[in-house]
This record gives sequence, C-alpha cells and structure tokens, in this order.
Amino acid sequence: MAAQYSLRKCGIRFDPPALFVTYTDKSAGKTRCRTMPIRNFTKTSSVARFVDDFRKSPRHKKFLEHVPKSQLEKLLRLLQDNLKGMSLDQSLNEIRKEYSIDPEEDLNKVDEETLRKKKTAMEDSFEKNRVRPGDADFEYEVEKDFQPVETCEWDSADSGSDADF
Repeated sequence: MAAQYSLRKCGIRFDPPALFVTYTDKSAGKTRCRTMPIRNFTKTSSVARFVDDFRKSPRHKKFLEHVPKSQLEKLLRLLQDNLKGMSLDQSLNEIRKEYSIDPEEDLNKVDEETLRKKKTAMEDSFEKNRVRPGDADFEYEVEKDFQPVETCEWDSADSGSDADF
C-alpha cells in the first residue's frame, strides 16, 4: 500500500467469491474495508495467475502491494478447495503441509511448483525472524562458539596438514 494506507488484515469470502482487505486510511484516520470480487475463478484455475492479475490490476494494486504473495496464494487455494467441495479444515491442513518445511525432505527430488512453495515458506520464515539495524534485538558482529555435534575425520587437526600435498 502507498504511504497513506496501513494494512490491517486480508481475507477471503466464499459466496460470492471475493478477496477483502481491511486497512487504515492515514489521511482520514479511518479504518476501511475493500472488497475485490473474484470473477471467472474455477476449481481448475491457475492460482498463481490470479494472484499476479490481482497484484497488477490498477484498481487493486495499491491495496495488495504489501500483502505477501504467498498469503494471497493460500487464500485463493482455500477458495479453490471450497469450490471442489473440500471442508475448510481439510483445506487448511493440506495448505499447511504444502507450505511447511521438513528438514528431512529432499527438495532436489520435488517438482518445480512444490519447490517454489517451499522456497516461499523459507523466505517468509526468514523475513519474519530477520533482525535489522534499528530493531531492539539487533547486535553488530555477534560471535558464537559452537560445539560439534558429531566428529568428522576430514577436518581433524591430527589428520595431516596441507603441506602434504
């Protein structure tokens, strides 16, 4: 949103399908709700294409520019799953699984769409936990000593030196 708007929340309405944004208009000091109808969206529509269309639309751009793309994708997936007849709880669990990060999962073996979702989840997690200069928790040049969890033979000091080459 431009400097005159402050985003409060974003949500989805199933019937009739619409995306809504609650924001504060700083110039007037009022909280307002903008409803954006979702037209021609079916259970087989491309969610990514609809998200891009919404974010590029001149009517909705100023309201959606600070809404994370992943959040819009999740909301439209909820709508799509609802159109398929899936319950809200089932849909939420499925979306949570798709956008969660399992450290044991081999991302080299997944398809491009799954990889994009996992990368988006990692990026969102990083941005949420990021500490910037000016934040209360920010420290410059943090040094920490880590104790090895397991030993590795290739990096032990007694295994020889680089001069052996």
